[in-house]
Amino acid sequence: MGNNIRSKITTSGVERSPNRAMLRAVGFGDDDFDKPIVGIANGYSTITPCNISLGGLANAAVAEARKAGLMPQIFGTITVSDGISMGTPGMKYSLISREVIADSIETVCNGQQMDGLLAIGGCDKNMPGAMIAIARLNIPAIFVYGGTIKAGHLNGKDLTVVSAFEAVGEYLAGKIDDEQLNSVEKHACPGAGSCGGMYTANTMSSAIEAMGMSLPYSSTMAAEDDEKRLSTTDSVNALAAAVERELLPRQIMTRKAFQNAIALIMATGGSTNAVLHLLAIAHSAGVALTIDDFEEIRGRVPVLCDLKPSGKYVATDLHRVGGIPLVMKMLLDKGLLHGDCLTITGKTVAENLAGVSGEVPAEQDVVRTFDRPLYQQGHLAILRGNLAEEGAVAKITGIKQTSITGPARVFDSEEDCMAAIMARRINAGDVIVIRYEGPKGGPGMREMLSPTSAIIGLGLGDSVGLITDGRFSGGTYGMVVGHVAPEAAVGGSIALLMEGDSITIDAERRLLQVNIPDEVLAERRLTWKGPPDTGRVIGVAAKYAKLVSSSALGAVTD
Repeated sequence: MGNNIRSKITTSGVERSPNRAMLRAVGFGDDDFDKPIVGIANGYSTITPCNISLGGLANAAVAEARKAGLMPQIFGTITVSDGISMGTPGMKYSLISREVIADSIETVCNGQQMDGLLAIGGCDKNMPGAMIAIARLNIPAIFVYGGTIKAGHLNGKDLTVVSAFEAVGEYLAGKIDDEQLNSVEKHACPGAGSCGGMYTANTMSSAIEAMGMSLPYSSTMAAEDDEKRLSTTDSVNALAAAVERELLPRQIMTRKAFQNAIALIMATGGSTNAVLHLLAIAHSAGVALTIDDFEEIRGRVPVLCDLKPSGKYVATDLHRVGGIPLVMKMLLDKGLLHGDCLTITGKTVAENLAGVSGEVPAEQDVVRTFDRPLYQQGHLAILRGNLAEEGAVAKITGIKQTSITGPARVFDSEEDCMAAIMARRINAGDVIVIRYEGPKGGPGMREMLSPTSAIIGLGLGDSVGLITDGRFSGGTYGMVVGHVAPEAAVGGSIALLMEGDSITIDAERRLLQVNIPDEVLAERRLTWKGPPDTGRVIGVAAKYAKLVSSSALGAVTD
């Protein structure tokens, strides 16, 4: 497949290209114009440890691409650190960044008529942003994950970034002092890489591997280990072969491939954000996928991996015992995976896994056998009811009780809720409501890690419910329900709640409802005055708020 960036003018039978002059200025020689041009989308940034090592991987990819007979053209794309922006107005830009990443990659690759794409990302939105672009472009492409952070250690315990958030709640509860809080902060994030548990970054990297758009084993490697560089160069060669064969993403990203990704997410206990992101990627790929697909697959796939946030281990522990290929082979052997799906290697899922044992390694408990799973069914449940006619997403593992009915404690922003938690005004049995934090209402659909972690730290994780039209971090667990749709800003029923209303969250019945008569809700709807005035929204946030769809559709903007 030759590159198509050259606009050719024929004069006296001789091909001339006026834009070749500019390509020569960036290093093209006479022999390079017939080589496939591949974009290297580089998410390097010093903003976050998730992306700080990506520059080295991009350089390794460029060098290997030249060896493989490609003409690599490197360009940058953005990132927002979810962990750093968490609990601040900056978190409003996290989900927005997914669209900016997708748009920027699409713009460069289409604008320069790239023949292929290797996208390198680290933080949470890098993965879905790149995959949305890959699906739109439909040119040979592969995703390279920058790698996970290694666990921090303190007093014989593994730490992650979530440990720091939960320590704040423990401090408020008087369980730890200033010195202990400071020690957790200093030891939680020891180096480069994305957050270490099966949080959003590792969830999405694993889903992409299961979908067949990245190489086997690549999604759980540590950022600081040399195998990550070697996996990157292997990815370049896989891309070169895909360019030669004209293997396109939409041949790989089929409905069956998305089902494989969902099954893998259920088995590993992945983030609620996977629902939002896979819906958006499927939309760009032209694949029919709904939130009901998650509920259907949840019912037949158990949770097999004991991973944080609700479990004990981190992604590097999973990698050590066999990684995602082990879990995929286990699912395949039980008929829970489509083995005939094509992957970026040019082989099917079954062919990739042919040499992988589906036997769980002895003397480890990171991965469980099917006869003793952590949970008999998947952990991401879709709830509906008069508070979520379009649906809501709950992570229902790691909790002692699966239902709660209690009085609503209503807050129109995350900050108002955090102030109440910090003032110890939330009590056991309460159901917290955080609204006007949805895609349009935020705008940006912030993650609520700060309030949920504070609740856990205070020891209220099993006795307090929380619902929101915003999102949750992949590090969140407890009796929490997010993605409530329709959101408050468009007049969803969550906007009509009043302090003290009785709310029921029932994971077993997949129910989310306010226990008041329909006619009362209807009367309140007639007097609803719209979202509170939070000031003028401008720039990218205003564009996003105008375009974004319901979270039940993936919060897409096209």
